[in-house]
Amino acid sequence: TGAHRRMNLSTAIDLSADYAHAIQANAMSVDVEDYFQVSAFDSVFSREDWPSIPSRVERNVAKALEIFSEHDARATFFTLGCVAERFPGIVRAVADAGHEIASHGWAHHKVFTQTPDVFREDVDRTRKLLQDLSGQPVLGYRAASFSIDYRTPWAHAVLDEAGHTYSSSIYPVAHDHYGVPDAPRGPFRDGEGGILEIPASTIRRFGRNWPAAGGGFFRLYPLMASLWAIRQVNLCDRLPAVFYFHPWELDPDQPRVEGVSRRTRFRHYLNLGRFESRLNSLLSRFSWGRMDEVFGVDK
Repeated sequence: TGAHRRMNLSTAIDLSADYAHAIQANAMSVDVEDYFQVSAFDSVFSREDWPSIPSRVERNVAKALEIFSEHDARATFFTLGCVAERFPGIVRAVADAGHEIASHGWAHHKVFTQTPDVFREDVDRTRKLLQDLSGQPVLGYRAASFSIDYRTPWAHAVLDEAGHTYSSSIYPVAHDHYGVPDAPRGPFRDGEGGILEIPASTIRRFGRNWPAAGGGFFRLYPLMASLWAIRQVNLCDRLPAVFYFHPWELDPDQPRVEGVSRRTRFRHYLNLGRFESRLNSLLSRFSWGRMDEVFGVDK
C-alpha cells in the first residue's frame, strides 16, 4: 500500500520542538568501518575476503580518538560487529576514552537487502558483542548507507524489540543511493511509542533539503559552507546538528581501489588530504558530544 511504502510517515511524531532550546553541543558520530567495507566497493571486495585484507581501521580510529582528545570532544562510534570481533581493542579504547559505543550492524549489509528475521539476527548479534566488549549498554543503531527507507517499514520495530533506544539511519535528502526526502528533518518517532529516529542533519533551501551532516559532502563543499550550514541548523532550526565521518577519511594514504566507476573514485577519494584539517576546524568552532547525551536518550 502507499502507507506501507511511505514508512507510515503520516503518523510520525515530529519531536523537533522538544530540542528547541539553547544548543549546548552538537552530536559527533563516527561510522567505524575499514576503507574496503564501504558499500561502493561491494563489487570489488567480497565479505568472505575481508579477513585477509590488510586492515587500516585500528590506526585510523586511534587517530580519531587523538583528535577528539585534543578538542575535548565526545562522540558516538557506530561500530561494525565484524570489526569489533576482529579488533576488540578498538571498542575498549573508544569506551575507555568516554565515547559512546553504538551499532552499525554486523557486516555493512544494507537493511533493505535483508528480511526482517535476518535483520533481527544481525542487530541482536552485533549489540550483544558490543555490549560485552565495551561494558556499556548499546542504545543506538545506524544502518549501513542510511538504508532504512520506504522499503523497510518494519525496521524501527525490530530495533525496538532488540533493545535499541534510538536510530540514526535516515537521511532526509534525495540521493542516488539513499534518502527519505519527505521524512522529518529533526528527531521523530514513527508512530506512538516507536523508537526515536535522529536523522542526519540537513538545511532547507529552494524547496528541498540539502546535506549538512558530513561524510563525502563535507569533503566536497568549501569548509565555510559546511560551517555555515551547521550554524543554520543551530540558529534557524534550533536543533543540535548530527555530523558523521568514517575513520578511513583520516587516511589519505589508503590503497587506491581499481575496478570501480569514475564516480565512485571521485566520491571516495575527493579531498582526503584536506579532511583532517577541516575536521580540526569544525571541532574548534563548535562543541561536540555523544548522540545519547546530546539528545537525552534514556538508558
